[in-house]
Amino acid sequence: MRIIIAGAGSVGRYMANQLLEAGHEILLIDNDPGVVRKAIGTRGVEVTLGDACELDTLALADAGNADVVAAVTGDDEDNLVISLLAKQEFGVPRVVARVNNPNNEWMFNDMWGVDVSVSTPHLLTALVEEALNVGSFVRLLSLEQGKARIAEVTLADDSPAAGRQISDLGLPRESTIVALIREGHVVVPRGDTLLRTRDEVLILITGDAEDAVRSVLVGTRPGPAAREQ
Repeated sequence: MRIIIAGAGSVGRYMANQLLEAGHEILLIDNDPGVVRKAIGTRGVEVTLGDACELDTLALADAGNADVVAAVTGDDEDNLVISLLAKQEFGVPRVVARVNNPNNEWMFNDMWGVDVSVSTPHLLTALVEEALNVGSFVRLLSLEQGKARIAEVTLADDSPAAGRQISDLGLPRESTIVALIREGHVVVPRGDTLLRTRDEVLILITGDAEDAVRSVLVGTRPGPAAREQ
């Protein structure tokens, strides 16, 4: 895929390296000459000096033929403008945006051309919450403007799911367990996989199935409220 990354700072350069290794075609854009000079040293990555908030810059970058645009600058206003231009002016199929200030997260939606937003502070908060609260239902990431989300539950000793096979849990159709982390190792879940206490269960949920999923994995005992990401 052809991916344009707006913002060639440490986040953008790291993404470029990882995506390049995965076999994608990468173009980095930044308006800071010093940052661009650093990024030019990234072998195999095309780097352009310019303001991605301007139509001319995105046009020169051939944004109309990009499969993904990632707006990952350190400025939320810039990321919103880049996302809007990428979606509305160039019809980019997938637009991902970085949220620097959690107070601005409500704006990162389809009205601004954003398909997926990532708020690092919220994600870190969720991970800390998950580490401290075994048995809590923690939302890690929202997708499609909240229509789908990835949540995590570390199964407590009294979890109704512990000791049962995934196929026997009775999870709603609008949910699926996508991964387990067990003793530091990732386990690919299958229908006959037996869940154990302290398993970290990652689950994809759509629609209004969250309460039913929480009941299956956590039970009805009281606990800290889930934190919306």
